[in-house]
Amino acid sequence: MDKKDAINWFEIHSSEFARAKNFYETVLQTQLMETSCGPAQMAIFPYTKENAVGGAIVQMPDHAPGAGGTLVYLNVEGDLDGVLSRVPAAGGEVLKPRFAIGEHGFIGVIRDSEGNVVGLHSMV
Repeated sequence: MDKKDAINWFEIHSSEFARAKNFYETVLQTQLMETSCGPAQMAIFPYTKENAVGGAIVQMPDHAPGAGGTLVYLNVEGDLDGVLSRVPAAGGEVLKPRFAIGEHGFIGVIRDSEGNVVGLHSMV
Protein backbone atom coordinates (compact mmCIF):
# COMPACT_ATOMS: atom_id res chain seq x y z
CA MET A 1 0.00 0.00 0.00
CA ASP A 2 1.25 3.49 -0.81
CA LYS A 3 2.02 5.86 2.04
CA LYS A 4 -0.96 8.09 2.80
CA ASP A 5 -0.68 11.26 4.83
CA ALA A 6 -3.31 11.77 7.51
CA ILE A 7 -3.93 15.29 6.22
CA ASN A 8 -3.74 16.45 2.62
CA TRP A 9 -5.91 19.60 2.57
CA PHE A 10 -7.35 22.14 4.99
CA GLU A 11 -9.81 25.01 4.73
CA ILE A 12 -9.99 28.09 6.93
CA HIS A 13 -13.47 29.56 6.62
CA SER A 14 -14.18 33.26 6.24
CA SER A 15 -17.16 35.58 6.37
CA GLU A 16 -15.33 38.45 4.61
CA PHE A 17 -13.16 36.82 1.97
CA ALA A 18 -11.03 39.86 1.03
CA ARG A 19 -10.32 40.67 4.69
CA ALA A 20 -9.29 37.07 5.44
CA LYS A 21 -7.09 36.84 2.32
CA ASN A 22 -5.40 40.13 3.22
CA PHE A 23 -4.84 38.97 6.82
CA TYR A 24 -2.93 35.82 5.79
CA GLU A 25 -1.03 37.54 2.97
CA THR A 26 0.05 40.24 5.44
CA VAL A 27 1.11 38.08 8.37
CA LEU A 28 2.72 35.31 6.27
CA GLN A 29 4.16 37.77 3.72
CA THR A 30 3.06 35.61 0.79
CA GLN A 31 0.55 35.77 -2.05
CA LEU A 32 -2.48 33.48 -2.06
CA MET A 33 -3.92 32.34 -5.39
CA GLU A 34 -7.61 33.23 -5.84
CA THR A 35 -9.94 30.74 -7.49
CA SER A 36 -13.46 29.38 -7.15
CA CYS A 37 -14.98 25.93 -6.94
CA GLY A 38 -18.74 25.94 -7.40
CA PRO A 39 -20.16 28.40 -4.88
CA ALA A 40 -16.89 28.55 -2.92
CA GLN A 41 -14.50 31.48 -3.25
CA MET A 42 -10.96 30.34 -2.40
CA ALA A 43 -7.48 31.78 -1.78
CA ILE A 44 -4.97 28.92 -1.89
CA PHE A 45 -1.81 28.88 0.22
CA PRO A 46 1.39 28.14 -1.75
CA TYR A 47 2.27 24.44 -1.78
CA THR A 48 3.49 21.61 -3.97
CA LYS A 49 1.73 18.27 -4.07
CA GLU A 50 5.03 16.43 -3.68
CA ASN A 51 6.14 17.86 -0.35
CA ALA A 52 3.38 19.74 1.44
CA VAL A 53 -0.20 19.79 2.60
CA GLY A 54 -2.37 22.19 0.62
CA GLY A 55 -5.06 24.47 1.95
CA ALA A 56 -7.11 27.58 1.35
CA ILE A 57 -9.09 30.44 2.81
CA VAL A 58 -12.69 29.60 1.82
CA GLN A 59 -15.96 31.48 1.78
CA MET A 60 -19.05 29.45 0.92
CA PRO A 61 -22.66 29.13 1.98
CA ASP A 62 -23.36 27.16 5.18
CA HIS A 63 -19.71 27.22 6.37
CA ALA A 64 -18.93 29.80 9.03
CA PRO A 65 -15.61 30.71 10.68
CA GLY A 66 -15.05 30.49 14.40
CA ALA A 67 -13.15 29.03 17.31
CA GLY A 68 -13.75 25.61 18.80
CA GLY A 69 -13.32 23.47 15.70
CA THR A 70 -10.24 21.81 14.33
CA LEU A 71 -6.93 23.51 15.08
CA VAL A 72 -4.78 23.78 11.96
CA TYR A 73 -1.06 24.55 12.29
CA LEU A 74 0.59 26.54 9.50
CA ASN A 75 4.31 26.05 8.84
CA VAL A 76 6.08 29.40 9.40
CA GLU A 77 9.57 27.90 9.57
CA GLY A 78 12.15 30.43 10.71
CA ASP A 79 9.69 33.34 11.01
CA LEU A 80 7.45 32.46 13.95
CA ASP A 81 8.31 35.66 15.82
CA GLY A 82 7.84 37.76 12.68
CA VAL A 83 4.45 36.25 11.93
CA LEU A 84 3.29 36.69 15.53
CA SER A 85 4.43 40.33 15.49
CA ARG A 86 2.35 41.10 12.37
CA VAL A 87 -0.91 39.56 13.63
CA PRO A 88 -2.34 42.48 15.68
CA ALA A 89 -1.82 45.11 12.96
CA ALA A 90 -3.45 42.77 10.41
CA GLY A 91 -6.63 42.51 12.52
CA GLY A 92 -5.94 39.37 14.54
CA GLU A 93 -4.93 38.51 18.09
CA VAL A 94 -2.05 36.47 19.51
CA LEU A 95 -3.60 33.96 21.90
CA LYS A 96 -0.42 32.04 22.75
CA PRO A 97 2.98 33.62 22.05
CA ARG A 98 6.01 31.53 21.10
CA PHE A 99 6.00 28.36 23.17
CA ALA A 100 8.64 25.60 23.16
CA ILE A 101 7.38 22.08 22.50
CA GLY A 102 10.66 20.29 23.17
CA GLU A 103 12.30 18.45 20.30
CA HIS A 104 9.35 19.37 18.06
CA GLY A 105 10.24 23.07 17.93
CA PHE A 106 7.99 26.01 18.75
CA ILE A 107 4.37 27.00 18.31
CA GLY A 108 2.18 30.05 18.63
CA VAL A 109 -1.60 30.32 18.43
CA ILE A 110 -3.54 33.21 16.92
CA ARG A 111 -7.11 34.31 16.29
CA ASP A 112 -7.37 35.50 12.69
CA SER A 113 -9.46 38.36 11.29
CA GLU A 114 -12.45 35.98 10.91
CA GLY A 115 -12.41 34.59 14.46
CA ASN A 116 -10.70 31.30 13.56
CA VAL A 117 -8.09 29.99 15.98
CA VAL A 118 -4.99 28.90 14.01
CA GLY A 119 -1.70 27.40 15.18
CA LEU A 120 1.74 28.35 13.86
CA HIS A 121 4.75 26.00 13.93
CA SER A 122 8.50 26.40 13.43
CA MET A 123 11.45 24.22 14.36
CA VAL A 124 13.53 27.33 15.21
